Amino acid sequence: MTSKVPFWLRWLVPVVLVITWLGIAGIGGPTFGRISEVSSNDQASFLPASAEATAAAEWQAKFRDSEEIPGVVIIENDSAFTPAQLGEAAKLKADIEALKLGSAVVGPIPSEDGKAVQFIVPIASSDELREKVKELRDVVQPGAPDGMQAFVTGPAGLTADLVNAFGGIDGILLLVALGAVFIILLLVYRSVVLPIAVLLTSVFALSAAILLVFGMAKAGWIQLNGQSQGILSILVIGAATDYALLYVARFREALTHTTNRTQAVLTAWKASFEPILASGATVIIALLCLLFSDLNSNKGLGPVAAAGIVCALLAALTLLPAFMALLGRAAFWPFRPKLLPDDEREPELVTGLEGQKGLWRRVGSLVSKRPRIVWVASVLLLAVASIGITQLKANGVPQTDVILAKSDAVDGQAALARHFDAGSGSPAVVVVSEGSARQVLDKVKATSGVSDAYLLAEGNIPVTGAPGAPADPAVRDGRVLINATLSSAADSLEAEETVKELRTSLKEVDSEALVGGITATALDTNTTAQRDLVVIIPIVLVVILFILMLLLRSVVAPVLLVLSVVLSYGAAMGVSAWVFNGIFGFAGADATVPLFGFVFLVALGVDYNIFLMSRVREESLKHGTRPGILRGLGVTGGVITSAGVVLAATFAALGVIPIMFLVQLAFIVAFGVLLDTVLVRSLLVPALAYDIGDKVWWPSKLSRGSSRSRVQASEQDKAPVSG
Repeated sequence: MTSKVPFWLRWLVPVVLVITWLGIAGIGGPTFGRISEVSSNDQASFLPASAEATAAAEWQAKFRDSEEIPGVVIIENDSAFTPAQLGEAAKLKADIEALKLGSAVVGPIPSEDGKAVQFIVPIASSDELREKVKELRDVVQPGAPDGMQAFVTGPAGLTADLVNAFGGIDGILLLVALGAVFIILLLVYRSVVLPIAVLLTSVFALSAAILLVFGMAKAGWIQLNGQSQGILSILVIGAATDYALLYVARFREALTHTTNRTQAVLTAWKASFEPILASGATVIIALLCLLFSDLNSNKGLGPVAAAGIVCALLAALTLLPAFMALLGRAAFWPFRPKLLPDDEREPELVTGLEGQKGLWRRVGSLVSKRPRIVWVASVLLLAVASIGITQLKANGVPQTDVILAKSDAVDGQAALARHFDAGSGSPAVVVVSEGSARQVLDKVKATSGVSDAYLLAEGNIPVTGAPGAPADPAVRDGRVLINATLSSAADSLEAEETVKELRTSLKEVDSEALVGGITATALDTNTTAQRDLVVIIPIVLVVILFILMLLLRSVVAPVLLVLSVVLSYGAAMGVSAWVFNGIFGFAGADATVPLFGFVFLVALGVDYNIFLMSRVREESLKHGTRPGILRGLGVTGGVITSAGVVLAATFAALGVIPIMFLVQLAFIVAFGVLLDTVLVRSLLVPALAYDIGDKVWWPSKLSRGSSRSRVQASEQDKAPVSG
């Protein structure tokens, strides 16, 4: 007989929880439209204070009255400009200056082949950069002489197109992710009500996360950019749905044991609380390890994503149980769970396969019959796939390759490279002592890869020695600036090599010389990202290992779980490298891709092992280790596989944003999660644990086994289980 549940617990608490979350969503939902107010995609702002490019930028700021980003207007013709056509192009200068985008416009500057002219258009750095570049394009492109093409490129044009590419994060990305999750949930539950309840849980969690992140960014605690914003949305939806799937599975199971829905809600909450909390804590702490990064972009992502997981945890442990308390069995309509007879509720286990059928009985049978063959074959398969990681070119990519969609700025960079020194409009900036300025200038001019260099006078006017030009450079605290135009595109690997050479050779003349600019910023970003990879990965592994030891009260099992997900990560990165190089034809990968892939795959991969092994431990305490492994595998198989498919689908949705980093991260995490779910959690871990037996729980008492579990294991070893 079920005990009577008081009214306040049966109705009042669930209703209050739902109303509270509705209020949070009502405030957080509209904040989606304001997130751009606190978001920045300026790469320079993500560098650490210790970077040479950062120090150079600080000196640059002393030489100007306002922050400006250079835009480059290029007009291209199939043949050399005639004098009349040059006159038409020159008229554009007045139209550009009328926009009052920034300081003086330089140009028109004809190319040596006579087939192009360019204007350097400084644009005041502000939140309206995208709008200002659009204004410039609206004037320049219709105003180009007949038969010619006009482009707006340079740092301002590329930044504006990058912001445009991120424009789909708030709309398209969410629609694709939620649509994919809804379809998967329909197939899993064959119910309309339950998928809606789970999706509402995810959406409300995301609303709370956006509200929390907006507040942190507004207060200046974190730096938010388009990448972390997109990852936040996907991570919260995927994680909240995963936690919801685990809770719903225990709730459905509880409904087969009682007719009282409130008791079922509480039973499911008690059974799922520890694994969900451990899973969430693992991801949160792993993400917070990004605070050890020297890149401010990584530091920003850590607390942003961790805040999202906190909200996903709270929604899964409060809002979803409230929904289930109000809906009861109706949540599963039309396939409502039925109350099982007493003799079927707690099956007596000898093999661990009792009561199972279908796919997971066959998988359990395979694991129990040939455990060593299964785990060795799995390890070999993952090891072979990991070989491809040596082909991963994660040393940064040119900014022109970052945007995968049609981009006027990218096309303009190509036109610029055809007719001018490719580094025009994006010079390297050298900061030197006044006394060594002329000597350093000669050294810069003599450097391979530098096409031109000059000192800068007040107002950023070149000191050229021409009649009427300034004769002396501007001086700030004993320092002067040199602009060096590179012969290679500013965002190219060749330009980075030139910057490296300048930094080495100029130190011989002036030990305090600094080389900054766009190329130097990209170089320092890549260097810092590679340093982060070496520092953060060991920290994440130690933290995850410690949490698993606390959860499983064991040393052996956590070590094996961590090793399995590391191997899975290597395989995912290896396959991804082959796909990126051979199928997608990417020029390379962002230097932060391996680190982000590691943090998400290892943390999320351990999630599924936590779901599995926490249930295996629960069953092992009742029935012994080997039967407990097969029982745990069978009862969690469906829900964990569904969770893996949901998470893979949500991360795959990142691929709709035409940014190389997000597309690559989408593939790595989606493929890695499926690999971990299908191979590591279903075969490798159960087979390895089954082969080891009770010792997998060492040094806890469970590792010594009970007399009952030893008898069962002995019987099972003597008589192979039939499928």
